[in-house]
Amino acid sequence: MVFVRPHTSVSALLRLCLHALLGGLLALAAVRAVSDGAPHTGAVVAGAVLMAAVYAAGVALPAVRPGTCAAALWLGALGAAWLALLVVSPDALWAAFPLYFLLLHLLSIRWAVPAVLATAGAAIASFLLHGQRITPGAFIGPLLGAAVAVATVLGYDTLYRESERRRELIDELVATRAELAEAERTAGTLAERERLAREIHDTLAQGLSSIQLLLRAAERALPADDPAREHVEQARRAAQDNLAEARRFVKALTPPDLEQGSLSCALERLCAAAPGPAVQFGVSGTPVELPTPYEVALLRIAQSALANTVQHASAGRAEITLSFLGTSVALDVVDDGCGFDPADRRPRDTGGFGLLAMRSRAQSLGGALSVESAPGQGTAVAITLPLPVAAAR
Repeated sequence: MVFVRPHTSVSALLRLCLHALLGGLLALAAVRAVSDGAPHTGAVVAGAVLMAAVYAAGVALPAVRPGTCAAALWLGALGAAWLALLVVSPDALWAAFPLYFLLLHLLSIRWAVPAVLATAGAAIASFLLHGQRITPGAFIGPLLGAAVAVATVLGYDTLYRESERRRELIDELVATRAELAEAERTAGTLAERERLAREIHDTLAQGLSSIQLLLRAAERALPADDPAREHVEQARRAAQDNLAEARRFVKALTPPDLEQGSLSCALERLCAAAPGPAVQFGVSGTPVELPTPYEVALLRIAQSALANTVQHASAGRAEITLSFLGTSVALDVVDDGCGFDPADRRPRDTGGFGLLAMRSRAQSLGGALSVESAPGQGTAVAITLPLPVAAAR
């Protein structure tokens, strides 16, 4: 049986104290009846033993738990045994104090408080029953004990609930901190992957491509029977093989959004998953295979522009168009939102890549970014990147 709600480890000590208090008070009533030679000594001892037995039975029964019918029935039996003992012994009224705690912990507050008041009334009535001298203490004592018990239990419950709220808040803060740290690690990993892919493409891959072109030109310039022609051809093949390996490295470092398909598929998934306005995606021209840095730049710019549309534009419709123009590739993000004044240079992005970052990314690939907007007339963001000679072909 659980006398106090299992709030903390202190509950075990409180249970032991409650057992000892009730047992000691019953023993005191029996011992005083025997030592004083009371007229109902046998009845007092029998009543104390009966009440102790009922109490021990409730302690041993697992079904006697706070808020259950078994607890209410057990309290009724224990109360009846106490009233019977109270009739034959004035010392039994001291058992009212542990009974207060039992009632408060096993019953809901709406039933426990009236039961505590009734128990205090029974204790006061015992003074009249046994012809004790009526003093203010006879009334104040039981009522004060009841008030202390109610205040103690309610205060303990309030402190426990506050402690639980703080514990839950700490758990949430710890979990949030772990999630933020994981998000920062993931963002750092993705940024480093993009940087490495861009560096490999812009330095190693481009260098090997230039070496291959130079060796091909040298191979054409050499006579067919020139002994150096074979060495030039071997060097060109080695450069070609290493260029393919570098491109494989770049592809392995591609952002996860591009791993499941082409740029068009990634943009289509982006439009389908966008919250808020209805976003349409379209492709014009004949698609060509783009270098990985181009795909990464276009995808990131589309993500940033669409995020601005969702967060700031209050748009009902948006459209993303990827256009292949032969020697260049263009991306247009248009919405029918509230628009803004492009001449206003004050920061307006809450996170991610803003207009300055998008323009910088486009310029790093030799492209340009333009913004057309006006208050109440929507916004159009357009980026154009010149295609490398190999991709343009």
